[in-house]
Amino acid sequence: MKKLVHLPFITKLDQNLIKSPNFIQIIIGPRQVGKTTSILDYLKRKHHNNYHFHSADTLSGNISWVSQIWHQARNEKKLLVIDEVQKIENWAEIIKKLWDEEQREKKPIRCVLLGSSSLDLQVGLSESLTGRFQLNFAYQWSFAESKEGYGLNFEEYLKFGGYPASYQLRDDPIQWRSYIRHSILDTVIEKDILIHHKVKSAALFRQAFDLLISYPAQEISFTKLLGQLQNKGNTDLIKGYIQLFEGAFLLKALNKFSLNQLRKRNSSPKILPLCPAFSYVAEMEEYNSEMKGHVFESLVGSILLRTGLDLYYWREGQYEVDFVLNYGKKIWAIEVKSGRKRKMQGLNQFIKKFPNAIPVIITLENYHELEAQPLKLLNLI
Repeated sequence: MKKLVHLPFITKLDQNLIKSPNFIQIIIGPRQVGKTTSILDYLKRKHHNNYHFHSADTLSGNISWVSQIWHQARNEKKLLVIDEVQKIENWAEIIKKLWDEEQREKKPIRCVLLGSSSLDLQVGLSESLTGRFQLNFAYQWSFAESKEGYGLNFEEYLKFGGYPASYQLRDDPIQWRSYIRHSILDTVIEKDILIHHKVKSAALFRQAFDLLISYPAQEISFTKLLGQLQNKGNTDLIKGYIQLFEGAFLLKALNKFSLNQLRKRNSSPKILPLCPAFSYVAEMEEYNSEMKGHVFESLVGSILLRTGLDLYYWREGQYEVDFVLNYGKKIWAIEVKSGRKRKMQGLNQFIKKFPNAIPVIITLENYHELEAQPLKLLNLI
């Protein structure tokens, strides 16, 4: 079964185009999650013929071409959407020049930019377009989206969840793994990361990724990581690798919560693959109860990351709390229970140490509420 699913970033984009017309709208996120398909559907539904859609993947992405379509859209007062914008040489500088001309001449144009190379997009945004854009984040698919579009149940989602095109292969795990490994992970690593960033060893870089995603929602020391990589590097090398994986929307490494900023930065990371599919690729066999619990915890963490709030974990001696969410002076201590027998001493100890912290327990029963409206579950909206 396949059904077009309305993804949340489209709602956010629509709101921004109305409320913030003086900003360039950037759609950013991992490959193969439906950015282009969703934007085309949105344009047809909401903008009818009042837009220009162009892809740098099929047209000549040079300066004169960009300037031509830009001025055409402005003169016709239509929304301009450029897909695969990172394939235009010096795209950020060109867009900056055209946008700044618009502001000086007070001839506003509404513009949306998409790209599949997230790291390349982020470099252009930080170097040239500072203060001129709003980000609209597309993510790997949630359980609700996967169920609506392809009929996945939750057990299937904990194994295959994240990339919709892979769902049609879930009855053939070998083919499914091949697709995720080669069409998703290898493409991201080779085209989005290694083509733009020099690493000491491409083979070591890939080995590091495979190692990291095999520890979903687990704290792992840099020393242990280096040991399993046969000490082919140092802590700074691994930290650099992790930053690249984070920039490509593959995983997130959480720091330990502390009021001391130095302790946060120097803590052992807790690894969160950003969708269940990565964990299942790494496991290569059916989950046992412990691994299934780690994957569910990692899934909860990935949803909490989408709030945009600061997310940590906490450990002190034998006591631990799965996640600590920080917003200003507010702190939430979040424990994830998936059916494994786990004691609550860590949560109790954290509350003693931080009396103003708000305890939250996420279970299989209220996970769906968290996924649908995480801020509402935390009483922030």
